[in-house]
Amino acid sequence: MANSLLRVQKIDVFYHDFHAVWDASLEVEEALVVSIIGANGAGKSTLLNTIAGVLRPSNGTIEFAGKKINGLMPYQAVQEGISMVPEGRRMFPRLTVLENLEVGCYTPKARKRKDEAIRRTYELFPILEERKNQLSITLSGGEQQMLAIGRALMCEPRLILFDEISLGLAPLVIKNIYQRVKLINSEGITALLVEQDIQRSLKSSHKVYIMQSGRIRLEGKPGELSQEDIRKAYFGL
Repeated sequence: MANSLLRVQKIDVFYHDFHAVWDASLEVEEALVVSIIGANGAGKSTLLNTIAGVLRPSNGTIEFAGKKINGLMPYQAVQEGISMVPEGRRMFPRLTVLENLEVGCYTPKARKRKDEAIRRTYELFPILEERKNQLSITLSGGEQQMLAIGRALMCEPRLILFDEISLGLAPLVIKNIYQRVKLINSEGITALLVEQDIQRSLKSSHKVYIMQSGRIRLEGKPGELSQEDIRKAYFGL
């Protein structure tokens, strides 16, 4: 694809002796929302963490904006324009909401535009401005998820990796979070989502990849994939 922002080609990833991801390839076009769907343990988060630099592939290549990024550390991936909203939010519990946001703008470029980034985040999540002086540990689960997304936005990324952002949240909160993801994407930021919720992912994405047992079993645009094909790929039937 000529306008692919992210290209993952035939990567293998190990946890010690465990082969977690097998020969995985995917492409994410700029300014789109792409989902990786699969059951718990399918390898989705492993793949996302490898793209973010937390893990290293033993084989294959990862390219971002035409540049090979296999060997980058997570902070270097952020400098290249990749942010991550990790599973479980991972707030700094004894820092305030504002301090958590400020942690996200540690790159030189982001520090220069910190005030503008904070203002933009408050526009997207007004509740964070109301809570800016509260410790993040006092926030609800949904508010913490908003804070995690806001923190990822602070470095003005081209690509955000979302890992299970609906996990443990009430349906109305999930709907609100996904509306914000859609709004972020409308501003030109590319999104790669990891989800277990098939229907939510199909509804929210321009393209989906389905993983099962560490392998990508199916890919395509949501409207082009049959429910039977999705079911077979998801459950490995």
